Amino acid sequence: MAAIFVISLMLLGFVVVNAWRWPRVRRAGAAAPGAVSILIPARDEAERIGAAVSAALAQDDTVGEALVYDDHSSDGTADRARAAAAGDPRLRVLPPAPLPADWCGKTFACAQLAAAARGEWLLFLDADTQLKPGAAARLVAEASARGCTLLSAWPGLELRSFWERALLPMLNHVVFTLFPAPLSLLSNRPSLGLAHGACILARRAEYERTGGHAMARAELFEDTALARAWRAAGERGLCLDGQDVVTVRMYDSFGGIWRGFQKNIRPAFRREANFWLFLAFRAAFFLWPFLALAWAWGRSAEWRPAAGAAAAALLGRFAQAARFGYPRWSCLLHPLAEGALLAVGGASWYKWRWGRGVEWKSRIYPKRKPS
Repeated sequence: MAAIFVISLMLLGFVVVNAWRWPRVRRAGAAAPGAVSILIPARDEAERIGAAVSAALAQDDTVGEALVYDDHSSDGTADRARAAAAGDPRLRVLPPAPLPADWCGKTFACAQLAAAARGEWLLFLDADTQLKPGAAARLVAEASARGCTLLSAWPGLELRSFWERALLPMLNHVVFTLFPAPLSLLSNRPSLGLAHGACILARRAEYERTGGHAMARAELFEDTALARAWRAAGERGLCLDGQDVVTVRMYDSFGGIWRGFQKNIRPAFRREANFWLFLAFRAAFFLWPFLALAWAWGRSAEWRPAAGAAAAALLGRFAQAARFGYPRWSCLLHPLAEGALLAVGGASWYKWRWGRGVEWKSRIYPKRKPS
């Protein structure tokens, strides 16, 4: 337990550095009129697409058009998008094309949108994403100032229900206990590529030169796969804290959170061994200290290092809550949230390895051959 305590302190330091040294999208600036095409892939998003379209069209004249790809929706998504535009000629709704066998739905939708776009910059947004006023111009200014041709803005999470507040902060906790965000600004190594699919800005010329989403065509975890492929192609790509420019409500129920995490956790790892190392890492340093403390309290001197490791985990959560604006009480539910994460990870592995595959938006993505 003493070794876990020491490593937990090191992880706490890592989390704190990430929380306070990762830059935000802050620059203000103007871009040429019509420089940005906003591109929104949407499949059965009737309840959310209206807000996304309205926020996109409320940008200044930096945005020349907003395109929605209606990906074989069955709930009137296209009609809701048109209604939200209120006749604004900048909106175009693209009809769906048959999904090729070697593509995932979202990557194909993004490729279709890019092919139809006219702007110098392509701003890919999820259908549950809302831009803040002036966001498009700020993203272009930030990308230009930092000399990158791909810029992802990590969104602020809109959390309403109990389960959203209790569980969704784990998304950032998982990423920022592993990913050295400040280092990614200093090195353009592909392994340091990171993106959040809710908001990705790419310059059109480089997107076409590299192949764009075709580089990640078969990836369910397409955002980071694209960011790494982008760097591997010799282009500079960055991911910054974008809470000030974009927000997203990813899921609105426990079931939605479970299905969303189940879709992503196992496919995020190319090698099965790395997936199990990830789960072992999470269990050892972010769940076991709490279990060990409960067992050792009043029975063994092991309660002291267990308490120290548990305190380090909670302090890391509080540091992230301060940075990302989560409710502080959600940090105290960390053992529950960590247990749920491990459980959904196991379910994701089972679906990927032994089941039909991972299901998302009424599509089944077959399991891959284990490596």
